[in-house]
Amino acid sequence: MEEITLVLPRERIPVLIGTNGSTKSEIEESFGVDLDIDSGEGVVRISAREGMGDPINLLRARDVVVAIGRGFSPDKALLLRDEDMMLDVIDLREILGKNENQIRRVKGRVIGEEGKMRRAIEEATGARLSIYGHTIAIIGDYESASFAREAVEMLINGKQHSTVYKFLSARRRAMKRMGPGAAPGG
Repeated sequence: MEEITLVLPRERIPVLIGTNGSTKSEIEESFGVDLDIDSGEGVVRISAREGMGDPINLLRARDVVVAIGRGFSPDKALLLRDEDMMLDVIDLREILGKNENQIRRVKGRVIGEEGKMRRAIEEATGARLSIYGHTIAIIGDYESASFAREAVEMLINGKQHSTVYKFLSARRRAMKRMGPGAAPGG
């Protein structure tokens, strides 16, 4: 795998490029890749530089580009430079079909009034969420991303906010008891 081609929402292309190309350059240097960006079409080609070691870097660069395309700021997307971090993207169309009203309603449930639910999920799990377009994207280490995904899925499946708050609170208490680096239990 020498090259990966992605299509990003066109309005996210300037964010990917950054001021004077700064974000693009940082991704290229961090992962030893070259980004070829077609701003008009939103097409991004990521290719490994000749002799640049680990092929995993191509996949990690892809995840950073996808994260920016799914609404994360470059700073948050670049958390994926850490090999312990992962990106998880939930496509609401795969779950809810193309019903825009239902997608909008679920996104609103995940965000919550004045962003309260999203903040609660981020604070309880340590993961970062981006609700953009028809997706909900999560960046975190495996445990925090899994924990955040579980809370998001509860909301998608219609659980009440109070139930999800209780779940988050119980999980946070369990993690504190288990100590740093402990995986949350089921």
